[in-house]
Amino acid sequence: MSMTAVRIEIDKEVAVSGLLQVPEKAAACCVIAHGAGAGMTHPFMSAVANGLADRRVATLRYQFPYMERGSKRTDAPALAQATVRAAVTEARRLVPSLPLFAGGKSFGSRMTSQAQAESPLPKVQGLIFFGFPLHPAGKPSDTRAQHLLQIRVPMLFLQGTRDALADMTLLDATIKKMGRQASLIKIDDGDHSFHVLKRSGRTDVQVLAEMLDDLVRWMAITASPMSAA
Repeated sequence: MSMTAVRIEIDKEVAVSGLLQVPEKAAACCVIAHGAGAGMTHPFMSAVANGLADRRVATLRYQFPYMERGSKRTDAPALAQATVRAAVTEARRLVPSLPLFAGGKSFGSRMTSQAQAESPLPKVQGLIFFGFPLHPAGKPSDTRAQHLLQIRVPMLFLQGTRDALADMTLLDATIKKMGRQASLIKIDDGDHSFHVLKRSGRTDVQVLAEMLDDLVRWMAITASPMSAA
């Protein structure tokens, strides 16, 4: 497997770093954005990229501009969405023959979905959300989900049942509104970071492996070229 550092140009003045991992006989590529508080090299992001590589899925991880600058304040939505679009465009250039998916962890998943709702990301066949932040902690609401109804590609939500940023009753209702366009995989006892309680009888490593197995199965169903690879 190869890992390559890449530079992603958003416009003439702004560029961000990325990491491309391409396993042998890759069957698809997933463009993954990080969460609000940690960048593309966070252990969770690395574990997802390595786990997907083991399952023949390439990944392009990348930074948002604020993280590149070392700031704690997230970018304005327009800049964040432009970054998502630039990363997807770069992935298309780097691995043009692979079925393409996009998504991210928490903040990264919401910025990706907003970008898709604003204008379809080129050649993206589906969206993948690791812990979609439906609302702030302790403030249940579905207002952040309204744009999801505008999306016309398949979406996969991977969500812990103890996620403080996604009330399960509200998320279930949101998924129901989207119909066959959306799929939800619940991680029993998982929190927003997919940590599970000891009483669950499973470890975080086991949970991540199961989650990635489910993800790759969903990708294979969603992208027919991947099934034939």
